[in-house]
Amino acid sequence: MQIDQFLAELDQGVATALAALGEAAEKAEPEPTIGIRELLATALKKELEASEEAALWMTTEPDTGVKLVLARQCGDEAKHYKLIEARLHELGAKTDELRAGDGVRSPMFRFLAGLSTTVERIAAGQFTREALAGVHNRVFIDYCESRGDKVTASLYRDVIQPDEAHHHEAGRRLLARLAVTDEAQALARAASARTLAIASEIQETLRLSKGIARAPGC
Repeated sequence: MQIDQFLAELDQGVATALAALGEAAEKAEPEPTIGIRELLATALKKELEASEEAALWMTTEPDTGVKLVLARQCGDEAKHYKLIEARLHELGAKTDELRAGDGVRSPMFRFLAGLSTTVERIAAGQFTREALAGVHNRVFIDYCESRGDKVTASLYRDVIQPDEAHHHEAGRRLLARLAVTDEAQALARAASARTLAIASEIQETLRLSKGIARAPGC
């Protein structure tokens, strides 16, 4: 398949899946005990894992161009972590709310860390997961606005979202260079689809088990 045709197909598949995920996220409401502070706290683990994933991939990536894209993402996600942590302090979060998880890796981290080829990593991580983050963040921004928290909404809209869009577009440019064979396209397509499936499973699990909805991405 020609690369332009392949990217258009991948764009359409991701857009369709993200529209469904975004619609489901918008319809759900957090439990009464969960507010912006609690939802914001869930982002810490996501940001830390995203930074770790990029750093992990850098250690085995032979392509300097890809390596530099991963370096930029690693730094951006770490920056997001610190900004979110600072906002949580402003919102009066307690120390235990600022822990980035319990040491248990998320299903998304385990999947992404297990990918072995560059084209799979870019398709799953930069291209798909970062597009997914953009959808979750838009839903979270709307939630913040509806609760009158313009500061948190601005943090995501003006700082974090542009970074996520940059990561996604960088992934798309890399795929245009990397996914030029039928084998590479098949790997990219499967990695993207699995990323979306895991995201859907996580979203539904959090809603049902912990009452978490409209949480931001990474």
